[in-house]
Amino acid sequence: RARLPVHAMAQSKKAEDADKLELINKTKCFIFDCDGVIWRGDSVIDGVPETLEMLRKLGKKLFFVTNNSTKSRAGYLKKFTSLGLNIDAEEVYSSSYAAAAYLESIGFKKKVYLIGE
Repeated sequence: RARLPVHAMAQSKKAEDADKLELINKTKCFIFDCDGVIWRGDSVIDGVPETLEMLRKLGKKLFFVTNNSTKSRAGYLKKFTSLGLNIDAEEVYSSSYAAAAYLESIGFKKKVYLIGE
């Protein structure tokens, strides 16, 4: 991970409400990582339900991505639901789903043995 030099961090400032509103207004689609952004362990992170609801009410498209390949889309849907978050399975993209979608897109028809977690 790239890190900002200490002097650059000291110069950075928190986004003003007007800056946040401008970003929301000019953005049609928001992509969120899951672990550490939407949830931590088995707990939803404070403010996430309200933020997702607000973005949906504004007509924004939402997608959720993760490099954790241990669950299917249905498994992630269950996790979101258990945290009180209303999403569609089609909004979730895990690394295993992305790999399978890519293989399908290139017409790969053989068996695949996934090694790892």
